[in-house]
Amino acid sequence: MPDNMHHQWLLLAACFWVIFMFMVASKFITLTFKDPDGYGAKQEPLVLTAVTKVEEVHVPEEKRWPEEFQPTGKAFSGNLIRQPLVHMERLELLRNVCRDTALRNLSHTAVSKFVLDRIFVCDKHKILFCQTPKVGNTQWKKVLIVLNGAFSSIEEIPENIVHDHEKNGLPRLSSFSDSEIKKRLNLYFKFFIVRDPFERLISAFKDKFVHNPRFEPWYRHEIAPGIIRKYRKNRTETKGLQFEDFVRYLGDPNHRWLDVQFGDHIIHWVTYVELCAPCEITYSVIGHHETLEDDAPYILKAAGIDHLVSYPTIPPGITVYNKTKVERYFSGISKRDIRRLYARFEGDFKLFGYREPDFLLN
Repeated sequence: MPDNMHHQWLLLAACFWVIFMFMVASKFITLTFKDPDGYGAKQEPLVLTAVTKVEEVHVPEEKRWPEEFQPTGKAFSGNLIRQPLVHMERLELLRNVCRDTALRNLSHTAVSKFVLDRIFVCDKHKILFCQTPKVGNTQWKKVLIVLNGAFSSIEEIPENIVHDHEKNGLPRLSSFSDSEIKKRLNLYFKFFIVRDPFERLISAFKDKFVHNPRFEPWYRHEIAPGIIRKYRKNRTETKGLQFEDFVRYLGDPNHRWLDVQFGDHIIHWVTYVELCAPCEITYSVIGHHETLEDDAPYILKAAGIDHLVSYPTIPPGITVYNKTKVERYFSGISKRDIRRLYARFEGDFKLFGYREPDFLLN
């Protein structure tokens, strides 16, 4: 009899233990966890419906983006990984257009010496910058010159040094061996800046053929006459290069024979695709001239150099897209010539999210 009582008490104790453990387990499996795929969004309770090994459940310290979203170059910190959505959308748009076979001839180019000559290197901070003239590149070159140690501040850099590549301390990517080029392209932070393609062409025309502020006589005395001889309709006109002549030259499918004669001077008006090969090189950030006030500080922070240098002060309104100016310049150009020009620069418009001009649609 005592043995039976003893067994009953043991059985009762075992039942209570099982009930207790079940209650503890119930509490555990209804705990709320952060969804690792919902970084930056409102977290909702994640109710586990099955017993999960505790060691397999963890909350990552940083968001792990899909591989195609990973910027090459320096790793982003937890704060920088929360980059504005606009920058992620720009890179996604670029990838989608690069995959569009209908635009392949306008979006792809070989990573040639011409492209590598456009990319400036800052080994000290592992940065590559692809130069796209007429998009505020002078200021970015000043930033890199300071980072490379040639000058201690942007204010100290003489204007004539910025574009003197023998004195400004900015090596081009083309100056390295093939293996060193590949290593830098794979590991460094890479960026470039774009602006509305047609407004950039207007800026190039004004800078090189109208104002010519750096006294580069070859644009007016060699390049302009070459364009006029081939593309001016009224040969009796004696005035200098007109924007209409410039547009005809750029929109001509056979423009390359003149490009060869003009040499590297064409960098001021060739496409972003030809300059930087954005579908072949995986860039970390693509800044836009129209939003440079926001993009410049973001790029410095993303590259990990915002504590070392600041982007020069941007004059108010200078980066705003001037629709009136663009329409005025193109108002005297025939629709045929504008369409041929757009056909050449369509890749730039599509890759970087610029709208086809309204005057081309009317």
